Amino acid sequence: MVLIKENWVFVETDLQKINPVTYQLITKMKQISHDPVVAVLIEKTDANVETELAEYGPDKILLIKDDQLVDGDDLELTDALNKLIQKQGTPNTFIFPATVAGRSVAPRLQARLRTGLTADCLDLKFEGDLLIQTKPSYGDNIMCEITIPNHHPQMATARPNVFAAEKQTNPDLKVEEISQLDWEKDSKLEIKSQVLPPKTSDDITQAKRIVALGRGDKTDAGITVANKLAQKLHATVGVTRPLTDLDQYTINEQIGQSGQTVAPELLVNLGVSGAVQYTAGIANAKVVVSANTDENAQIFKYSDYYFVGNALEFSRALEAIL
Repeated sequence: MVLIKENWVFVETDLQKINPVTYQLITKMKQISHDPVVAVLIEKTDANVETELAEYGPDKILLIKDDQLVDGDDLELTDALNKLIQKQGTPNTFIFPATVAGRSVAPRLQARLRTGLTADCLDLKFEGDLLIQTKPSYGDNIMCEITIPNHHPQMATARPNVFAAEKQTNPDLKVEEISQLDWEKDSKLEIKSQVLPPKTSDDITQAKRIVALGRGDKTDAGITVANKLAQKLHATVGVTRPLTDLDQYTINEQIGQSGQTVAPELLVNLGVSGAVQYTAGIANAKVVVSANTDENAQIFKYSDYYFVGNALEFSRALEAIL
C-alpha cells in the first residue's frame, strides 16, 4: 500500500454537528505537523459541515457525502475508512478523539490495517515523521512515550480538552469529495434512530467555572458548603475519584485521567491533593485556586493562588464574602 505524506484527523459529528474535540485535534496537528493535515469528514448529501470545519485551517478535507454511512454503525464506519485508505493511500498518522465513538472505531480500524494504536493520549509531538504519543500508564502513575516506528498509519486517540482549539484561515485549503467507497453493510445491526442526550449547564467538560472536591473535603459539611460556593460563583461541582463512591457523584463529575478533562476559566480545588491522575485532567485550566492543609501538597505546584489550611473554613469564608 502506498504511503502518503499526510496526517489525518477523523471528524466526529453528532447529528451533523461537529464535536468540538475535532477542532482541538486539528489545531494540535497543525502546530506539530510539517506535512499536510487532512480532516476526514462524513456528512449527508445536503449538508455543508465542511464550511465550519474550514475555519480551523486544515490543509485538506476529504469529504464523503453518504446518507447511509452518516447513520451507520461502528463496523460500517470502520469498513468505509478502510476502503478510503485503500483508495487514497496510507497516511503517516490517523488521529481519533478519545470519545465513545473514537474509542470504538479506532481499534477496529487498527486491527484491519495491522498497525499500532495508542489510546487516550494526553500529548502528541513529532520527531521527523515519527509520532511521539504520551499517555498515562501503570495505574496512571507515570507518563509513557509510545511510538509506532514500523507500521502505518501511526494511530492514536487523544482525550478531549487537552488541546486548545484555535481558528485560522488557510487560503490553500483543498476540499476533495470522495465517491464510490463501496463499504460493506452490517447485516447484524441496523440503527433505527439517533437521539443526542440534552447538554445541561452542569456539563463539566464545558463549564467555565468549577469547584472541585477532593478526599480532604469529603464530608457532609464540606459538600454542602462547596455547593453553596458553586452557586455563588455560577460554577459546576467536580470531584476526584474517591468522591465517586458517594451516591451523588459519578464519572460524569469526576475530573482526571479516568474521568473528564476540563478547561475552565476558573478552577477552585478544595481538599484536592494533586495526584497525577487528577492534574492530568486540569492542564488547560486558566486560573487555579487551591486550599489544602498540607503545605507540601502537589496541587499547589499547579495553582496560581493557594491557601494552606482547612478547605472547609476556606470555602465558608469565600462563600460568605461572595
